[in-house]
Amino acid sequence: MGLLARIRKEWFIIGIVLVILSAKVQPSFGVKGGPLKPEVTIAYIAVSLIFFNSGLSLKTEELTSALFHVRLHFFVQSFTLVFFPLAIWLLLRVLALTAIDQWLLKGLQTVSCMPPPVSSAVILTKAVGGNEAAAIFNSAFGSFLGIIVTPVLLLLFLGSSSSVPFSSIFSQLFMTVVVPLILGQVCRSFLREFLERRKPPFSAVSSAVLLMIIYTTFCDTFSNPHIELDPTSLLLIVFIIFSIQLSFMLLTFAFSTRSGSGFSPADTVAVVFCSTHKSLTLGIPMLKIVFAGYEHLSLISVPLLIYHPAQILLGSVLVPTIRSWMTSRQKVVKLSTLQPV
Repeated sequence: MGLLARIRKEWFIIGIVLVILSAKVQPSFGVKGGPLKPEVTIAYIAVSLIFFNSGLSLKTEELTSALFHVRLHFFVQSFTLVFFPLAIWLLLRVLALTAIDQWLLKGLQTVSCMPPPVSSAVILTKAVGGNEAAAIFNSAFGSFLGIIVTPVLLLLFLGSSSSVPFSSIFSQLFMTVVVPLILGQVCRSFLREFLERRKPPFSAVSSAVLLMIIYTTFCDTFSNPHIELDPTSLLLIVFIIFSIQLSFMLLTFAFSTRSGSGFSPADTVAVVFCSTHKSLTLGIPMLKIVFAGYEHLSLISVPLLIYHPAQILLGSVLVPTIRSWMTSRQKVVKLSTLQPV
């Protein structure tokens, strides 16, 4: 395989490296209030584009059938908002015996209470070729559910309480997720023949938008003046976060592929990403509201700021492996259905 062919094949991974380096060199360009205006271009335009793109590319019957996949939805939401927080709470009982800063440990607990994101899980599921419709439903439904459940979980595990502006968060989610998705479906009904004939690069568009999200996320991370951790503490937190993500991905993979689970290989892909990803878009505003006035808010925010780019990086790196597994499993399932009884 020639160099250009290799670059075309691995352009997304190369793009991730380039945007992270760019964010490190000039973080001020992509921070909130900077020239790129991510509080508008990312929070509204980019997320809306992702779901408009999904609405345009998804067959309506696929989206409709996903709504009734109750077992999958129950598994994802239970894992994300029940098992995840409890498992981290138990882990922190052990980590409390170490020398890691207690506020960083509280930050890990806040990560566990967050709802799934409305972008990365969908894009990575789409990149693999998994059940995108199920990923869309669970990301959107989980985010709406998280508006109510996450503050309750934070109160339960950390003892902080504050009034949360449910209406403003709900309206933002509605405008950036539900409306673009419906508009995409409406446009598809008029352009179905054209889309099926030309087959636009929907996946490439979503991946390009994800690169923008990665860039602005790292701009925020690199430009945050309050994140001043010694290298040992930072490395420990990064190691713990990657370990949690990888362990939970393996756990959800094991559960969703066991005999009698009722999940197809494409369903498993959606389960793995939607169950283990956490929202930075909703998370940071919620932390600022619930922990308003906390002296150590910046330290509490560190694990979430690390978790978000880490989940995108880990997921992106695993895309070829998961795609290869899913393709091989689908062939096995197809062959087994063709075998004479």
